[in-house]
Amino acid sequence: MTGSARYRGRFAPSPTGPLHDGSLVAALASWLDARAHGGQWLVRIEDVDGPRCPPGTGELILGQLAALGLHPDETPVWQSQRGDRYQAALDRLIAAGHAYGCACTRAEIAAAYERSLGPRPKHGELVYPGTCRAGTGARPPRAWRYRVQGCIAWQDRRLGAQSQDLDADVGDFVLKRADGLWAYQLAVVVDDAEQGITDVVRGEDLADNTPRQIALQRALGVATPRYLHTPLVLAADGHKLSKQNGAAALDLAAPLARLREAAVRLGLTLTESAATPAELLAAAAEQWRQANRLSCDTAPRGDAVG
Repeated sequence: MTGSARYRGRFAPSPTGPLHDGSLVAALASWLDARAHGGQWLVRIEDVDGPRCPPGTGELILGQLAALGLHPDETPVWQSQRGDRYQAALDRLIAAGHAYGCACTRAEIAAAYERSLGPRPKHGELVYPGTCRAGTGARPPRAWRYRVQGCIAWQDRRLGAQSQDLDADVGDFVLKRADGLWAYQLAVVVDDAEQGITDVVRGEDLADNTPRQIALQRALGVATPRYLHTPLVLAADGHKLSKQNGAAALDLAAPLARLREAAVRLGLTLTESAATPAELLAAAAEQWRQANRLSCDTAPRGDAVG
């Protein structure tokens, strides 16, 4: 990322359900950071996993954002309409030797993992043992994987210095699934590059994805944005508030109250003087700017560490 690049941020929800309190915090943080930098804020609907995205949910999310006064500066992009871009990127990775076909089933991957690395972990993805790295023999590929190599280090604006050994912690990860759907990692890298995203502001639960995305950015020869991972909103049981654990849809009967609650979760201390969402957002952006010692014409400086 060059120092002359104008700030471009984004909020990229997966439309598996309506926004909830946790996703509003992520949306607000990305909006505030863009406004505090005097930059642009985009919205991307990440509906690449079509079977998990109920019809109309993307439109519902856009309506929720509008009701809160969070309006994107450009027409929203829908991942489901961008398969040709992802295929072109995959073709480049294959041609350069960064990606290969994999014929393994889930059961075969689990069995190979247990033979080489021991019992399966109770949670999280299995580290792919590289079974098809040398080829699939007579079996046709079911999926396509990225060939990882070494450790990725980067600097997060909130979490500080971060690193991950891709070989040990992740293994060769999927770019295109056996069911023909595009994997999140490839889609988000292609989209961020084509949209000129300079800064990614998102929840801390997605920080683990960053090294894989940086690896893909390097392999494709595109810029690496700066990253800021915000604190998670937790449910009463201490787990992340999410659609998967039954988080309630955002109650927009009082949008000003919802915005104020989200701002407080981000560490902002707003007075009660704001009478409209627009007034509250303006005050929150100014406080975010001051807290981060930004000026309204500040552009991102320097490359991401990694």
